[in-house]
Amino acid sequence: MKLHNRVTVKTDGGPRREGTILAVEEFSEGVMYLVSLDDYPTGIWFFNELSSPDGIFVEPVVGETQAK
Repeated sequence: MKLHNRVTVKTDGGPRREGTILAVEEFSEGVMYLVSLDDYPTGIWFFNELSSPDGIFVEPVVGETQAK
């Protein structure tokens, strides 16, 4: 996933929320995404772990073509 891609994020206890990637930082353990949400337009950081499917919080919006 890249800058400006539309994504959904997993949050505690609620449905997935849709947002836009503002920044991406790669680490050896995974990738951090700064995602703008409706109620947090300046963004919130979410971490996707490489080693665990349970640690995936950011996913592309289904059915949308992602920017390259």
